[in-house]
Amino acid sequence: MIQETVRIARVEPLSVQVTARTTWVFVVITDRSGSQGLGEATLEGHSDEVLVALRHHAKSLQGAAFRHGSEVARWTVARLDDDRGLVEAAALSAIEQALQDLVARARGERLAEALGCVLRDPVPMYANINRGTTTRQSGQFAERAVRAARQGFAGVKLAPFDGLTPAACSTPEGQRLIDAGLERIAATRDALDAGGFSDRSLMVDCHWRFSRDAARAMVDELARLRVDWYECPLPETSEHFAELRALRALANERGMRLAGAELMIGLPGFLPLLRAGLYDVVMPDVKYAGGLEETLRIAAACVRHGTLCSPHNPSGPICHAHSLHVASVMPNMPLLEVQFEETPRFAEIVDASLPSLEGGASALPKGLGLGVRLADLASGPTF
Repeated sequence: MIQETVRIARVEPLSVQVTARTTWVFVVITDRSGSQGLGEATLEGHSDEVLVALRHHAKSLQGAAFRHGSEVARWTVARLDDDRGLVEAAALSAIEQALQDLVARARGERLAEALGCVLRDPVPMYANINRGTTTRQSGQFAERAVRAARQGFAGVKLAPFDGLTPAACSTPEGQRLIDAGLERIAATRDALDAGGFSDRSLMVDCHWRFSRDAARAMVDELARLRVDWYECPLPETSEHFAELRALRALANERGMRLAGAELMIGLPGFLPLLRAGLYDVVMPDVKYAGGLEETLRIAAACVRHGTLCSPHNPSGPICHAHSLHVASVMPNMPLLEVQFEETPRFAEIVDASLPSLEGGASALPKGLGLGVRLADLASGPTF
């Protein structure tokens, strides 16, 4: 094994707008040997702020040296502070990813092996069909769900309650939005059944849109539609803990798992939820949780609390590659999320080393470190 110290020469934030809604943010860190590590910091609606935060941390990284992944993790955790919010967490998480990539490459290791013992390769996945469903019509949700099922994905996830807010749930307009969301779910379930895919998991992300009463009523509605994954019904703040715990019990009685915590920061952010027993599945995101090693610390805490850990991964290809490596070494990882056909740029912006999705799973990249490079790096930090 090669034992080389990585000394940082340059930190370059990059951004690329891939759809009217989506901008991916990356960071490229170059060491003095010219080797490069990649991270992703995509945060919807906050791309410019994340770029500013990345540039700020670039100054403190100039000349810094790292020999082991544990040193990278200590550097990151020392600066990770939940009170500073998701913008700061996204920037630090991306830097941690890129540094882990660099250190693993310098040590002559594939990133997964540098992080732990590989338990699964390929990594099984479910398809998030939401962002690519641009018309928001029930028929398009249904058609995309069947296409994902035909490609072998074990589950499909949609976020159907557009425009709903907790305050609106008890109003006529709120009920109209709830009914529209249920219609999208019903069309998706019917299409999966008609296509011979009744065995596929149907997953619904609610993006914290419900009031307490609406979240409870939704348990029966989702059970009727044979949904088996109920995600983020209520805000994950301490005043909602008792109700989330009760919702988990209700969902479990109806054959559903309650999932959430995709935007929590660091192990200290996850521990109160785990100790309170709020979820069957927690969803740390390597872009916000503090990077790779912090995500694995969260997964280890999940094991201690009898909770599954399924990384949140609905964004760009660099986050996807890092999530593959992390998911491969987690002991309690049922399925990894992946965005489904939001944009062809997902495959175009990276080189051919990013494995294709086959049979609803992905092999790990084969090269050293992350094993994936941005295809357009030669043209500089503009896209």
